[in-house]
Amino acid sequence: QVQLVESGGGLVQAGGSLRLSCAASGRTGSLYAMGWFRQAPGKERQFVSAISRSGSSLLYADSVKGRFTISRDNAKNTVYLQMNSLKPEDTAIYYCAVQRWGGVLSTRDGSYDFWGQGTQVTVSS
Repeated sequence: QVQLVESGGGLVQAGGSLRLSCAASGRTGSLYAMGWFRQAPGKERQFVSAISRSGSSLLYADSVKGRFTISRDNAKNTVYLQMNSLKPEDTAIYYCAVQRWGGVLSTRDGSYDFWGQGTQVTVSS
């Protein structure tokens, strides 16, 4: 089992920045992909970004390209999401997820094996 704990959410004005962190513990081993999803009220969960173990492969949703940056520190089993130029439509609960095995980054939530509890991000206009 892998446990994931997110942090860094909060309330920010439009145009502001937040940095989310997600620390993995337990049987972390050599986790392949770490990623972020989000779910706004009344909407389905959607993919935000993912990063491979080496960091050489990155994937972003079109809605966040150029504004969000994903990174990971394997020594700390932690993935980060730097969110800049935030918009009210970025308001959602952000979930961290890990894919234990694989070779290709996925935008499908079904590809991920473990999930965090989520952290709320609220962007005011």
